[in-house]
Amino acid sequence: MAHHMKRNRIISVCKTCTWRIVASLDTFLLSWLVTGSYVAGVSIASLEVITKMFLYYIHERQWEKPRFNNYIVTVYKRLTNS
Repeated sequence: MAHHMKRNRIISVCKTCTWRIVASLDTFLLSWLVTGSYVAGVSIASLEVITKMFLYYIHERQWEKPRFNNYIVTVYKRLTNS
């Protein structure tokens, strides 16, 4: 069981990092297009990379908790009357 939990955490870290690359490129391109400044695009993307990696990891780990998943299923069933 402990091996499974460690594996899930490693996968969460890998997903966090790869998603952050994609999302930061998106932020950089949008910032560059909106401001017309390459420097502004790099600055904005650099700042948000730190905060959003942390936030995504917390978000990802929350979804791995059985209690949270059960809550989501319960809410879904109530909303859909299933």
